[in-house]
Amino acid sequence: MRSPIVKSMFGFCILASISAQAQMPKELAESIDAVQAKVIDWRHDFHQHPELSNREFRTAEKIAKHLKSLGLEVRTEVAKTGVIGLLHGDQPGNVVALRADIDALPVTERNDLPYKSFETTTFLGTPTGVMHACGHDTHTAILMGVAEVLSQHKDKIKGTIKFVFQPAEEGPPPGEEGGAKLMIKDGVLQNPAVDAIFGLHINSATPVGTIRYKSGGTMAAVERFVVNISGKGTHGSAPWTGVDPILIAAKIIDGFQTIISRESPLVEEAAVITVGKISAGVRFNIIPETAELIGTVRTLNPEMRALIIRRMNEMARDIAKAYNGSAEIEWQNNTVVTYNDPELTAQMVPSLESVAGKENVQTTVASTGGEDFSYYQEIVPGFFFFLGGMEPGNKEPFPHHTPDFKVEDSGMSLGVKALTQVALDYLNQN
Repeated sequence: MRSPIVKSMFGFCILASISAQAQMPKELAESIDAVQAKVIDWRHDFHQHPELSNREFRTAEKIAKHLKSLGLEVRTEVAKTGVIGLLHGDQPGNVVALRADIDALPVTERNDLPYKSFETTTFLGTPTGVMHACGHDTHTAILMGVAEVLSQHKDKIKGTIKFVFQPAEEGPPPGEEGGAKLMIKDGVLQNPAVDAIFGLHINSATPVGTIRYKSGGTMAAVERFVVNISGKGTHGSAPWTGVDPILIAAKIIDGFQTIISRESPLVEEAAVITVGKISAGVRFNIIPETAELIGTVRTLNPEMRALIIRRMNEMARDIAKAYNGSAEIEWQNNTVVTYNDPELTAQMVPSLESVAGKENVQTTVASTGGEDFSYYQEIVPGFFFFLGGMEPGNKEPFPHHTPDFKVEDSGMSLGVKALTQVALDYLNQN
């Protein structure tokens, strides 16, 4: 813990550096303007050719080729398909990391975009389309643009910038490692050691030209769960001769929701239990032997997280037993709470305001969405913010992870400016 004197000096230094913060130099702004057409083209290409987690081979190859063309030190096959680019400034200093996620989702696209995805695959045994239904295509294109801009202005860089293109943010396939956890395991925050990390996420419900952020807890801890239910198979015409796991599954789903509505102190923080997949049976007149539920839990409070997990284990077991069956839950933690370091956040908000305008940088509330960017923040201070991608005047934007999801190309320009500015300002101030 810092002493009061050290804290005061630290605060004074930050305030002094912030007050000295200038608008983006003209030559830097011109470089950003010049790269925008490329950023849009890259985004359209990635959108048309989406790849699922740990399978982003084409995406990684395109990223690496671009970074090498800029003269960066490039490392590939990090955490399977990740790419790292290292840019050394002309002056010594700290190391800052900028991160973009590169994977798509098993969603069939349903819109009329000229760069619509027609990719298909089989995911967990189910045929599906593949789509950038969360905007990772924009994140990748933005960071490629930032790398090009900053590579042209090494004289303005006091230190080193590490460009982190991360696979599998949506979670690796079952039985595989991946995402931020594996990036960290593979040394992304070392050689050279990272002092701070920044990231952004485009948002379909935030107007273009706007940035939103929250200090402290920003996004939820995410758990994936699988409920394995065992019954006794029989003919559908004589259910009394068996134990119906589908009925048990329905009762368990209903029971889980009472944990949220009747047991969780929602006035403290939000919490969510969602069952996203039910699997059971093969024929209309056969009661199967087993059923499976797959879903997610989102929490922003450690105590609520422990309560919900404990009660779900108890409820699944006891409800199944009440109907003469049995049930067990398998758990997988996907993210911890995305935590924006308060001091770093306060230091960098003026950088966002300098490129977006103070009136366009707004605080927001915590989200029950999850981000594995949170694992980096457990190790080094990090700041994660939200970039507007909604067409102005749109009253009904489509949510992320849906077939109709859409964000505007015009939103990416501010993303390039924001990441460029926070990287330079952080290195200049530290």
